[in-house]
Amino acid sequence: MIYKGSCHCQAVTFEVEAPENIEADHCNCSICTKSGFLHLIVPVSKFKLLTGDDSLSTYTFNTGVAKHTFCKTCGVKPFYTPRSNPDGVSVNVNCLDTKPVSMKVVEFDGQNWEQSAQSVAHKSKDA
Repeated sequence: MIYKGSCHCQAVTFEVEAPENIEADHCNCSICTKSGFLHLIVPVSKFKLLTGDDSLSTYTFNTGVAKHTFCKTCGVKPFYTPRSNPDGVSVNVNCLDTKPVSMKVVEFDGQNWEQSAQSVAHKSKDA
């Protein structure tokens, strides 16, 4: 299924290919908790930025592997390159304009990232 998504002001729009019934990861790390991010991790081949490349700003911290992308206008983080899956994209399910048929939310212990990262590493691999 192709899902459409966007930031709040619609400057950034994208498509992501994922199943009708998705599994989303709820992370308890500080940045995900404070930004309300709900992860749908996909291979980069399943993600397409439609508009707004020039509207994005990138924030990095710690190891610098994760590339947190935000809309410069409204401040929303619709997707980013996660440290756990640098070969993929994590889409914020809260930014999907097309909603999944059903969603299973799985807890991810981002506060203990080193011990937990392997549990999501497979999600950015093409099937």
